[in-house]
Amino acid sequence: MMEDIESVLFDEKELARIVSGLGERISRDYIGKNLLIVGILKGSFMFIADLMREITVPCCVDFMAISSYNGSKTSGVVRILMDLKKPIEGYDLLIVEDILDSGMTLSYILENLKSRNPASIKICTLLDKPARRLSQVYPDYTGALVEDRFIVGYGLDYKERYRNLPYIGVLKPELIDE
Repeated sequence: MMEDIESVLFDEKELARIVSGLGERISRDYIGKNLLIVGILKGSFMFIADLMREITVPCCVDFMAISSYNGSKTSGVVRILMDLKKPIEGYDLLIVEDILDSGMTLSYILENLKSRNPASIKICTLLDKPARRLSQVYPDYTGALVEDRFIVGYGLDYKERYRNLPYIGVLKPELIDE
């Protein structure tokens, strides 16, 4: 798979440093709160596993699976494929995403979750790609800003491939179907 990668943006050590810093901030901010981490599948699974090991306050985790992409393009239609397993009323939610780009999917998720009466909702994203933002959604915790390039690895995919890379890299443009 390495031959499909144009360049490495964040290697394993850099990702560990980023995740550790996020875990420290989240731990400080959620002291005494009823933290429920809501992972957005599939892309966030590697990030959440590492992030939870860095969070030092009590927390629970649940997952949602959302569909809005077809290959490299958003379809514009957001569907919940798997919903949360437990009621969230009274919890302090932390939505954890692998990457925030257009914000359309996250905007939909936020509205959906707000209607369920959590105590609070914040957003944590490993990567923020503000150049593609179409919705007024902004993360409370950001690991790193990235340019508008197609990136894969550490949970991020292209057509379900490359999630297992231990780093985040730029996919060669000639491999992307437009």
